[in-house]
Amino acid sequence: MQVIAGIAKGRKLKSLPGLATRPILARIKKSLFDIIRLPVIEAAFLDLYAGTGAVGIEALSRGAKSAVFIEKDPGAIKVIRDNLQLTHFSAQGQVLQGNVFDLLQRLGQPYNIIFVGPPYKLGVTKDTIATIDKYQVLAQDGLVIAQHHFKEPMEIKVGSFFMYRQERYGDTRLSFYKKVPNE
Repeated sequence: MQVIAGIAKGRKLKSLPGLATRPILARIKKSLFDIIRLPVIEAAFLDLYAGTGAVGIEALSRGAKSAVFIEKDPGAIKVIRDNLQLTHFSAQGQVLQGNVFDLLQRLGQPYNIIFVGPPYKLGVTKDTIATIDKYQVLAQDGLVIAQHHFKEPMEIKVGSFFMYRQERYGDTRLSFYKKVPNE
């Protein structure tokens, strides 16, 4: 696993042993960042269920001004911190350990891009997006991108967000949400 593009291109990232996390596949990560290429520049990025931190670190490498990583697993927290050091992004990255639903209500600023990548078996993608909406964590013109299993039902409208794009990669879907205009 490595950073695909940007100033940390080619840097190898640490991962967790075993099946504790499911890292995003390189081709999905590349496609994701090809789609959000311009919005990521100078963005405040929020990586939920961060795992190894690969998505948020890719955002930093491609020009995001900051990234916050939320993860519950203590082993993953250490890996994220190590990966931030390896890529020289420790100053731009903040790592928070805990439950995503609890921490979302305590975040102080709105984020331009929020990546939601929970373990597939949890089936909490839609609830996470609804919680982002409830606590107004997304900036007015921001994006929420959810990575989920194709069998997990995703709705066109979740709270004040609407799905404007969806991409399929084998069993994985990326669903892209924005705020409904005038809500």
